[in-house]
Amino acid sequence: MRSLNFYKLVTLLACIVLTASLVSAQKKMDRIEKERALMMLKNVHNAIEKNYYDAKFGGIDLDARFKLAEEKLKASDTLGQAFSVIAQAVIDLNDSHTWFSPPFRNAIVDYGWNMKMFGEKCFITKVKQKSDAESKGLKVGDEVLSVNGFRPARSEMWKVIYYYQQLNPQAKMALTVKSPRGEPHNLELLSKVTPLQKKIDLTNSFDINDAIREGDKVGELDRHIFKPIGGVVIWKMPNFAFDPSEVDGMIGSNIKDKQGLIVDLRNNPGGYVVTLERVVGFLFDHDVKIADLVGRKPMDPQEAKSQGKDSFKGKLVVLIDSNSGSAAEIFARLMQLEKRGTVIGDISAGAVMQSRYFSMDVGNDTLIQFGASITNADVIMSDGKSIEKVGVTPDEIVIPNGDDLEAQRDPALARALEVLGVKMTPKDAGSLYPPEKDVEKTTNLIIRLREF
Repeated sequence: MRSLNFYKLVTLLACIVLTASLVSAQKKMDRIEKERALMMLKNVHNAIEKNYYDAKFGGIDLDARFKLAEEKLKASDTLGQAFSVIAQAVIDLNDSHTWFSPPFRNAIVDYGWNMKMFGEKCFITKVKQKSDAESKGLKVGDEVLSVNGFRPARSEMWKVIYYYQQLNPQAKMALTVKSPRGEPHNLELLSKVTPLQKKIDLTNSFDINDAIREGDKVGELDRHIFKPIGGVVIWKMPNFAFDPSEVDGMIGSNIKDKQGLIVDLRNNPGGYVVTLERVVGFLFDHDVKIADLVGRKPMDPQEAKSQGKDSFKGKLVVLIDSNSGSAAEIFARLMQLEKRGTVIGDISAGAVMQSRYFSMDVGNDTLIQFGASITNADVIMSDGKSIEKVGVTPDEIVIPNGDDLEAQRDPALARALEVLGVKMTPKDAGSLYPPEKDVEKTTNLIIRLREF
């Protein structure tokens, strides 16, 4: 086996636990746990105060907000409440890339279903086999009318996901749903809760190997798909969080000689700026300034160096949706501003800032790791505007409805193909990608090894 020096180590979660105690969010805090939570709040406050891109913090009184949070935390009974207090103090900045990442928990909560915004409506997009949701009749294409009593709203959906996935996972969820041809009905869906060991020891080869195996499984869901159809190729890009040196091979072997390219950025949350720059460089015959960065100090702009004769010169279509964020949105908007391609789909997430992750810990013999993502720059496109909280409006809005989702039709991809001269029905377009695999998590620590 090669030494780890030959590999790039990538953690997909926000931080690595170094023997972190993982405790239940519903358990009543003791004095030591409350002191640790207060220290977490203080550390997050200090990190934001020192590193946030806007020294005026958007006009809010940061010290006052965190002082109020301190009083609320002292009155909290459980860790779930404490984490929510810290998270709310950070969310008050109203910034998509500034958020609190709590410690890992001692259990994995699998809801067995996924939901997503399409326009102003929320639909079920996946129901896991053998889940409680499947047994109770929840189906892909059902419209979600309420989640635990709250109606889904596009502007608030990220907060819903953040709360129920990271801050306070639930053993059961109450949904009100409506099938495409049915009446509204209520469901109480039980989650699959898998207890975990309370400590992860990175000096223990068993714990490390478990985390690496988990990374391998996740990597299967995180792969790029290239689908050639005549003179057109579809590039389903899961994210921009991959080594920029891989771009050359991807484009050289899959795209370079095609007449048309569809870059499918739906569900793409963004990733590395350097990878974005590399991809853009292969799509222009000249150097391009992508965006200016505005922070506390002067910063170099995001720029793409053209690959010249090796660049792709064919027609381009970009697909986006409500889950396209950050670098994916910047890419789509750049294609519009430079008149390089057509953007089709749904309005994007409007989550476009540049940030840095800060890992922190509390404790002595046992370290409990947590952290915070903190915005260090606003991203201003060449038209002088930021798309934060605005998103990218496609040149053509094509959004599937509940019937489409239920029947596995993809009208947006079918339209993208049509723009490039390929006739295909939405039903056939919906079958172009392989079905997404179900991954059973066995640890909260995920390590991915990728060879240089």
